[in-house]
Amino acid sequence: MSPTSYRTAPPRDGVAYYTWPGSECQAQVARTHLQRAEASFDMAASALVRRLPKVQLHCHLEGTVRAETFRELAQLRGVDSARANGPLAATYAFTTFREFLLTFAEVCKTLQRPEDYARVARDYVAAAAAQSVRYAEMFISPSVWTFFHPDLDVHACVAAMRDVFAVEGERLGIDVAFICDLTRNFGVERALATARSAVELAQAGLGVIGVGLGGDEANHPPARYAEPFAFARAQGLHTVAHAGEAAGADSVRDAIEVLGAERIGHGVRALEDPAVVALLADRGIALELCPTSNRLTGAVPADEVHPIAAFDAAGVRCTIDADDPELFSTTLDQEYALVASWLGDDAVVRFAGNAIDASFASAERKAALRGKLAEASLNMSVP
Repeated sequence: MSPTSYRTAPPRDGVAYYTWPGSECQAQVARTHLQRAEASFDMAASALVRRLPKVQLHCHLEGTVRAETFRELAQLRGVDSARANGPLAATYAFTTFREFLLTFAEVCKTLQRPEDYARVARDYVAAAAAQSVRYAEMFISPSVWTFFHPDLDVHACVAAMRDVFAVEGERLGIDVAFICDLTRNFGVERALATARSAVELAQAGLGVIGVGLGGDEANHPPARYAEPFAFARAQGLHTVAHAGEAAGADSVRDAIEVLGAERIGHGVRALEDPAVVALLADRGIALELCPTSNRLTGAVPADEVHPIAAFDAAGVRCTIDADDPELFSTTLDQEYALVASWLGDDAVVRFAGNAIDASFASAERKAALRGKLAEASLNMSVP
């Protein structure tokens, strides 16, 4: 999610350094709507969704930390957190955005050593494989890690996760690559330093394939980050950006035309300008849409229809994702099932294909994934 104002630059010592527009009760209202939608899921459709081979393009590592893992790491690393006590189900409970910000910050504080990151990677790959994810491009936020832990060895942490993905990924049949978030909130110079680090990690063979831009979109527009993006692209990295989530359609346009973003995270507010929707469609730039996140952050108000159908009808390449699944109490399967309940099975098969095409996987890997998807879709009517 990029409440672009919360995740990639969380508050330190309980102080928020950015703002997020929206009602304090938005998360609570949205949760009610989501619960109603979930209650209406067709269970047969959900079973079919689980069998679809999937590509995951918009998932933040830090948002995959299980509540149990958070509590154990908090105790192990000496992080004092009220969320580490009380009912397990309430660990990540929040009713306001400030509470969400503080929750994310506390999760980041517990990740202090390479073995912590390895543990999170191991949990992620097991959960992803169980949902038939076959390829993933995961966001990591090194500048946030070092914001809380300045002496952290980023190279060692990424290497620890790479080792897990090499072993467990082969065993479970899933490939995972990394996209380094540059984090708007820390300024252009810090973003450029993170881009340089991303290049070094990529050259070290640690699975970094691109850079992204999260952080406070409303107060740090994309155009400011042209230099870090140009540097990363010149060094052979792919570029993506969160846009059109906490700011309007102009943010999406600038992410495309100024940053050269190859995909847009969220992008829901592009719908405010038909010309930007046409730009997305004409250039074949995919949107990474995360319905539950979009509701809970207020990017899509709880009383409005999610725009995925409108984008699809306009010819925009739509994909489905989960953003921060553990913190939002969702899964990729649940996001697919939610969209299937709105638009039907054929639509989610098409969106699954879009994710393959929009990924940065090799041509050979894409062809293999396409074959698996075609096989699964032919069997969708088989119980």
